[in-house]
Amino acid sequence: MTKKDWSSWDKLDWRRRIETFGEEDAPVIAVGPKGEIDGVCQLGELTDKGRETTLALGQRLRHLYVDQLGFMPKIISDADMIYLRATPMARALESLQESFVGMYPLNTRTGSFPPPTIITRAPADETLFPNESNCRRFSQLSRAFGQRTADRWNKTTEMNYLNGLISKWMPEDSKRVAVDSHPRLSGIMDTINSTLAHGPETRLPAAFYDPKGREIIDKIGVEEWFSGFHESNEYRTIGIGGLVGDVVSRMIGNVEGNGNDGILEVGGTVDELGKGRGGEKNIKFGMSGCHDTTLAAVLTSLGAFEGEKWPPYTSHIAVELFRKTPLTNAATAPRTSSSDESSRAKAANCDTQSFWSSLLGSAKRIAAREASSSQGIARQKVDALSAADQKKLDGYYVRVRYNDRVMTVPGCKAAGKHLDGDESFCTLEAFKRIADQFTPRNWKQACAANLDQPAFPTVVEEAGY
Repeated sequence: MTKKDWSSWDKLDWRRRIETFGEEDAPVIAVGPKGEIDGVCQLGELTDKGRETTLALGQRLRHLYVDQLGFMPKIISDADMIYLRATPMARALESLQESFVGMYPLNTRTGSFPPPTIITRAPADETLFPNESNCRRFSQLSRAFGQRTADRWNKTTEMNYLNGLISKWMPEDSKRVAVDSHPRLSGIMDTINSTLAHGPETRLPAAFYDPKGREIIDKIGVEEWFSGFHESNEYRTIGIGGLVGDVVSRMIGNVEGNGNDGILEVGGTVDELGKGRGGEKNIKFGMSGCHDTTLAAVLTSLGAFEGEKWPPYTSHIAVELFRKTPLTNAATAPRTSSSDESSRAKAANCDTQSFWSSLLGSAKRIAAREASSSQGIARQKVDALSAADQKKLDGYYVRVRYNDRVMTVPGCKAAGKHLDGDESFCTLEAFKRIADQFTPRNWKQACAANLDQPAFPTVVEEAGY
């Protein structure tokens, strides 16, 4: 909204109420379980509980990266050392905002703090989650893997058990619970999980929370949605490869110090790109508001989701970049109050360059030079690099954590592909080689390709190598 002189923007505060159908289709205002009229959520929006838990996530990140490691500053005058991105879905943006405020509450930002930059994309360009709606080939593949799951499970004793529990609440036109019923089994799982998170007012009948039933539903849901990432390189490439490639590119860009770590995107004044508004020349930390399907897709594609359950609400992945420092600098290695992490940091003699996200950035203090727009080596496959360029990756290590648990990428277990004594620290070269296998060269072209080809590879193309 603008003022009459058109010289500046104003704002309008407003109150939302949700209207729905009443008796004989008369319009009525929707109410909450306790008769609430204002503050009622639409389906899929971030609830008050969701705001609490994502705020708490940001507070945990502050405790680790600010208080314990001293990696991020205690007080900031701008956020241009932080890469922030969210999907077009409102709850993802709201989750990101809450986590940022948890990490840097108002009293840790100076009075002149400018609005932080948050990167978003049009839905047709979005790769921060498996984009079935805008990638035709991925839609084709996901339907095929979903149908395979239905064929495997619909007539099993496990599905019969579920029907004995909850089929009486299914709609008349789809009385039997099945992978592909209406609602789908995965939709029933979503409803169970969301009602469990929000107290007795939202509860379904007790049968929906039967422990054995929930185990069955979770196992089938994980297979339906994520087995493709484990078995098919094409599935990984068009499903989540764009995001993984972006994360690796930002890490490499930070190592090279050429601006491709995201600083050119978040920096600059109004209508300009460039270094940070406080003079920042590199990104230290990245945080993206995404989805459960993002997290499981990334982990499965790296071979690090074996035996895991569906990601709980407010789950997160940390992708951390470390730099090995000379022994003479051991005293500067970051420490934490956790004896396990502290001893690991000392033994590795590594300088943390944390790259957090629900998928994240990295950190390397670079020489004070202007960032360039060259892509450098970030988008080139390791095998195509010159010996000199490959050497740039030496001394850097990548670690993946999921909900504060260290995960191991199987392709990094071989000798020479991890830090001596700890397989969870992939060499940056090994990690990039794995990511290169499913980073698309042109995602939109790949989404329009192979439409007349079989959905399943002739042999399982195992993830994480």
